[in-house]
Amino acid sequence: MAEVKKPLFNKRIFWDVNFEALDYDLRANFVIERVFERGDVDDIRQCRRYYGDEKVTEALLKAKFLPVHRIHLASAVIDKPLQEFRCYILRQLNPELFPY
Repeated sequence: MAEVKKPLFNKRIFWDVNFEALDYDLRANFVIERVFERGDVDDIRQCRRYYGDEKVTEALLKAKFLPVHRIHLASAVIDKPLQEFRCYILRQLNPELFPY
């Protein structure tokens, strides 16, 4: 089996960490969450190609936080209902104030 080529993510996704020292395999869950939080369509495709849908699904379902619109995107991409996402459940348990 051929080794999958390392993805080329945009540095803006990882603005707060040392991008060159980021170990994509050791920090897989962090990378997947950050790509789905801040990445574009191409970044998400590269992420799924590199990690595989099983690993991506596992990381997203366990994520503590994703913005609401990104939870919906992740739900559509991995074909899982919102109620299976840990971040969605946590959001329901801690409702925010209405933005008036």
